[in-house]
Amino acid sequence: MTACSTVRGRTGPGTVRAAAAVAVLAVLATGCRNDTAPAWGYPELGAALGSLSRALEGGCSGAPQACAGDLERLDALAERAFGEVLDRELLDGAYVGARNGVERAREVRLAAAARARALRDPHHLPLERAVAAERLAYRHLLAELERLRTAPPPGDGTEPV
Repeated sequence: MTACSTVRGRTGPGTVRAAAAVAVLAVLATGCRNDTAPAWGYPELGAALGSLSRALEGGCSGAPQACAGDLERLDALAERAFGEVLDRELLDGAYVGARNGVERAREVRLAAAARARALRDPHHLPLERAVAAERLAYRHLLAELERLRTAPPPGDGTEPV
């Protein structure tokens, strides 16, 4: 029992080492979290991404025709994010491909919506599929925007030697 220094009120070298180890682990654990913006940061792009993500997660309920307004609002938010990408010169091929995917999905949805209106069928199956495809295209666009936001800017010294 005399080997346990904390019982007697003294701190031994083992206790100090243990406290130092816990402190180092705490610093490493809190310093390595990935919940902050990168050092170079793009706060405006981050805000646009947050708005787009919340609008996409809000989803649309009811008939697919009712989702058209939600998808148009997503388009306005995607345009805002696109402006930030252009301002920061972050445009690349993957982002352009995702953006083109959204445009193609929109064209298919608009054609399906016109057909559903002609048939007077608010639950037209091709329209439901087109709405789901456009929402998926927006998810891909959101992923590409997040990749652009978190990638280091060109020429920052992170290239391999």
